[in-house]
Amino acid sequence: MKRRQIMTGAATALALVLSGGAWAESHSDKTKVGFVYVGPVGDGGWTYEHNQGRLAVEKEFGDAVETVFVENVPEGADAERVMTQMALEGADLIFTTSFGYMDPTINVAKKFPKVKFEHATGYKTAPNVSTYSARFYEGRAVQGTIAGHMTESNVVGYIGSFPIPEVIRGINAAYIHAKKVNPDVTFKIVWAYTWFDPAKEADAAKVLIEQGADVILQHTDSTAPLAAAAAAGNVIGFGQASDMAEFADGPRVSSIIDNWAPYYIQRTKAVIDGTWESAMTWDGIGPGMVGIGEITDKVPAEVKAEALALKDSIASGDYHPFTGPLKKQDGSDWLAEGETADDGTLAGMNFYVEGIEGDIPQ
Repeated sequence: MKRRQIMTGAATALALVLSGGAWAESHSDKTKVGFVYVGPVGDGGWTYEHNQGRLAVEKEFGDAVETVFVENVPEGADAERVMTQMALEGADLIFTTSFGYMDPTINVAKKFPKVKFEHATGYKTAPNVSTYSARFYEGRAVQGTIAGHMTESNVVGYIGSFPIPEVIRGINAAYIHAKKVNPDVTFKIVWAYTWFDPAKEADAAKVLIEQGADVILQHTDSTAPLAAAAAAGNVIGFGQASDMAEFADGPRVSSIIDNWAPYYIQRTKAVIDGTWESAMTWDGIGPGMVGIGEITDKVPAEVKAEALALKDSIASGDYHPFTGPLKKQDGSDWLAEGETADDGTLAGMNFYVEGIEGDIPQ
């Protein structure tokens, strides 16, 4: 699912990274692995962690692989051109790391049936296309627990990127668990309509703070919301996609960390071994794809213990973040007592749970 920063001349960036057509010829004995990024590798969040996974592939396989990447690729026609060029340059495996790359990935995969494609956060597969994603909502449940305890204004702000199921799941999971520990909590949601735009993200955080939020959650990629929280002085926040530990002495009290490295190593090895098959992977805290960053001492010891206990129960499978009784926003029944949500409903989630105010943009 993800990430966008407009970049002029995506083809220029591609040329810089791939270093021209000689790349395919001079490294024909290597397994060639490409990565398409929606933001810059230095965004401190989503793309940064995907790039850490790329570096892990290089470390794991050494001279047996050659990795290439293009950053700041907009979702749409530019993405299709970049993927096509990577395939033409000899890539054996291409990871496309944003939700909006879904159709471009499918389109390019049809033209290059011998190339393996891995698309992050999408739902369309093909004989040479796999999908993979993380159960980020598990981490949101932990964050919601902390947020519900920590808010003094009883207003939690949430910066949404795009109103897709992944983001809606996160909002719902955070709200459910904040509400469990604080019945008076309310959520204010601002949609930024971007994955990565520090200025827009900062503006969204400031709007939420002006509306009384003293805790900020985000589903966008930059550290700008944490910087806005730091400037406000009495607001806390969480790292998104990466630890964002540079704010640990300030507003950051924990984080969700996307750990892509094991998956990237596994899938690259499958291509090298000739065992790669199309699959759909959706892992969470238990398998290690979703990590919870260190909870700082700003969080009271008993709240930290409660949050870590929740993390452990999710990881073990003893608890599901969407466990009934739960109703939808319109008051209709959704999950009965003890019933848990099925993956199909979660994958297509297009509704808020009871208690969240406002409409989901269409």
